[in-house]
This record gives sequence, structure tokens and C-alpha cells, in this order.
Amino acid sequence: MLASITPLGERGRSSRWPVTVAFFVAGSTIAAAVLGAAAGLLGALVWPARSGGLHPRLGVLATAIAVSILMDLGLGGARVPSVRRQVNEAWLDEYRGWVYGLGFGVQLGLGVTTIVTTSAVYVTLVAAWLTADPALGALVVGSFGFVRGISLLAAAGVRSTAQLVALHSRLAAWRRRIRAIGLGAQAGLLAVALAASVL
Repeated sequence: MLASITPLGERGRSSRWPVTVAFFVAGSTIAAAVLGAAAGLLGALVWPARSGGLHPRLGVLATAIAVSILMDLGLGGARVPSVRRQVNEAWLDEYRGWVYGLGFGVQLGLGVTTIVTTSAVYVTLVAAWLTADPALGALVVGSFGFVRGISLLAAAGVRSTAQLVALHSRLAAWRRRIRAIGLGAQAGLLAVALAASVL
């Protein structure tokens, strides 16, 4: 999306970048929050009135994180489950900026309706389910959707072809570092979940 929704691209389509981004962020955040609320509601059916306390749920979360790390590392041939589709870029030429901004935001905010590159997306859904609370579930996954939405701000300075090429170069240069940071964050969360589950 960074390559498609930039000030340069929006100007070429006679759309206003801030409007498109605002709808993208709103769509991503709201769709994710709705999904999180549904996960929290389902969790309330499994963990009624917070039965069993917090420890069993933290154990489930730790297990989910451990499996996620193994999948992201590809150990034992494990692969991240994913659909093989992305958003329909033909929308860029067919609709107004706010329409494709909202539509793309909703699809990407849900996290699992387009290509999934890290199993941490699934851990987020498991965490929302483990809250056993629709409001907390909405907060957990809604935060994911918001962060995913504001990623478009990285392209805020792209107003020329040279700046677009430079953005692509920076993204390529950061790819491995971002993956390592993500794995490190998951490892840290695993340690916290394990420690909290035995206290």
C-alpha cells in the first residue's frame, strides 16, 4: 500500500492524500476493533465470568506465541497460514480516494483477509479471544488495526518519483531488521506470559 497511496500517487488520481489516509486508518481501526470484539465475545463463551483465573489463559497465550515464533522462523517446515490475495489495486482507478482508502483499510485491518506475513497476526486474535471481553478484544485488535493503518504515514514525504524509489530502497533495507525486531518482541512477550502464568 505504501507504494500506491502516496501524495504523489493521490495527486495523479486527483485525490487528496490526507483524506484517503484518514479513511484508510478509520477503516483499518474500526474493522479490526469489530473483529476483536467478536473474538472477545467468543472468548467469554469459553472463559465464562473469567473462570479458572488468569493463569490458564496466560498459558494458552504463551503457547500461541511460541508456535508463532516457530512458524515465523520456519522451523520444521512450518509456514504461516495465509490466503493468497491482496487488495484489488484496480480500485485505485475506479473509485474515489476515500472509497478505496476505506475499502483497503477494512481489508488490511482485519489482518487475515490478505496475505499474512507473520503469525503474530494470529496471536493478536488469540489474545483478543483470551480477554473474554468484547471491549478488551476490540482494544487489542483495534490497536493492531490502528498501527497498520498509520503505516501509510511513512509515505507522507513522497511527492516525486525519486522520493518513491528512495522509499522502496529504505523499506527493502529495513526488511530483515523489522523481521528481527518482530521476532524479538514476540520472544519478550513469551517471556512475560510465561513468567506471569506461573506467578
